[in-house]
Amino acid sequence: MRLIENLHFNNIRGDITGGITAGVVALPFAIAMGLASGAGAIAGLYGAIITGFFAALFGGTGAQVSGPTGPMTVVMALVVTQFVTYFSGEIDPITGLIYTQDAALGAGLAIAFTTVVLGGIFQIIFGLLKLGRFINLMPHPVTSGFMTGIGVIIIILQIPQVLGFYDIKGSTTGIFSQLGEVKEYFVNIGAISIAAITLATVYLLPKKIGKFIPAPLFALVTGTLVLLFFPELFSSSAEPLNAMILGEIPTGLPSFQTPAWEASIVVDMIAAGMMLAILGSIDSLLTSLVSDEITRTHHKSDRELIGQGIGNTLSGLFGGLPGAGATMRTMTNVKAGGLTPISGALHAVLLLAIVLGGAQYAKEIPLAVLGAILVKVGTDIIDWEYLKNLVSTPKSGALIMIVVLGITVFYNLMAAVGVGLVMASLIFLQRMTDVQLASIISVQTIEEASHLDETHQELIRAGNTLFYQLNGPMSFGSAKGVVRDFSTKSNYNRAILDLSNVPVIDYTTSRSISEICNICQEKSAEITIVGANIKVRHALENIGIDKELISH
Repeated sequence: MRLIENLHFNNIRGDITGGITAGVVALPFAIAMGLASGAGAIAGLYGAIITGFFAALFGGTGAQVSGPTGPMTVVMALVVTQFVTYFSGEIDPITGLIYTQDAALGAGLAIAFTTVVLGGIFQIIFGLLKLGRFINLMPHPVTSGFMTGIGVIIIILQIPQVLGFYDIKGSTTGIFSQLGEVKEYFVNIGAISIAAITLATVYLLPKKIGKFIPAPLFALVTGTLVLLFFPELFSSSAEPLNAMILGEIPTGLPSFQTPAWEASIVVDMIAAGMMLAILGSIDSLLTSLVSDEITRTHHKSDRELIGQGIGNTLSGLFGGLPGAGATMRTMTNVKAGGLTPISGALHAVLLLAIVLGGAQYAKEIPLAVLGAILVKVGTDIIDWEYLKNLVSTPKSGALIMIVVLGITVFYNLMAAVGVGLVMASLIFLQRMTDVQLASIISVQTIEEASHLDETHQELIRAGNTLFYQLNGPMSFGSAKGVVRDFSTKSNYNRAILDLSNVPVIDYTTSRSISEICNICQEKSAEITIVGANIKVRHALENIGIDKELISH
């Protein structure tokens, strides 16, 4: 296995252009997602730098650009809120005093960054266990409902930023309840105006301009300049101007964050880490598939998981957000000429240079601008194509999508995936059962036996013989149906159970065939099992079926 996959220098000019362009696009997203996560803008920048660099070098998708994404930010925001809330009101074991608000934030963030490390380790384990191919098998209605739900959550969480109500925080339902208590005269016209300008820019920027400067960056600069040069337009707003801007961002290299543990919430930490790992893996591999389509290449799923895991582990250790393959940044990279890990790593180097030399200039960015940019991120994540065709899609798929969407938005992300997978599995099992039962061939008259060989036709012609043939792999889902169908047969004193088209059976099906043998014995009918291959024969013998009944 090569240390760095897909590395070559034949496309160095395109990789430099792609990396720089992707870095410029990534800047506003990193700041906005850091702010939205509750960990701060600098955590978003550190996350973009660390995951972007190491996932590019050690991943399995050449043109992939990684960093904080909408889905990962939503989960991180929930994790930060959960653990900061846990420490609020608790006793600090070092000082013996109740945690102050700042102390609770610091302790909660330390635990949150540790869960990022756990998530990265889980991803590395996924890759080593070669689970990448299974993650790609996630049913589309589950993925669609989950991603759409995350898009909706992102939009809801940005409503306070866009409207200028900066004290409103919490879950999706909590935000709505708090907004209901806001009085009309507290409407922040300044924030709403800047957010509207930003949204208009990201949606309506002419393509000619977009070729030279990405729409999110153009919107970021435009919104900031409007507030800087025309502050009087917003002087009557409910909030003072300094409450409407991002504020100081720390500069310099990130410092090592010692992993923190709290025995009473270790299960919650592991669960949060697993959620980050699963979501990050899904998010990254979906982007890898997009990259494959536009670059005509084939990514290595397991290698990609290892690379993402390394990036997230290091990001958590240095106070950065978790990341994943970012579709928009990856596509921007490819369209600008990037094809190898050099481009993804270079995008991270550019962001590092900005943090070291220009972070102080970002303090004037209006919060409403960042909120509006994330609203655009949320709308892009929503699976509009599936929603548009929801009425014409199979009802089972539509039901799964809606249920997963609802659980994602209003309850719990992990539960949404679990419920969706269970629903999809049960529906698939029912369909396979119907197909398996429909494939059964039952013959008792010579008129029905034209497709049988001469030997079996002779037995049918002799009368009182039931020829019963199972076809395809038989599973536990169809086992009871087979017994139920066989028990309806009558007027035979000899049964031939043909398994020549059954490549494999499970334990439940073996038990069902044993029940069929018992039914024949109760009717004093002779039964012979024919056509069983070695695996099927051993399975039947292990369940206790008499070897004499199984014909060789």
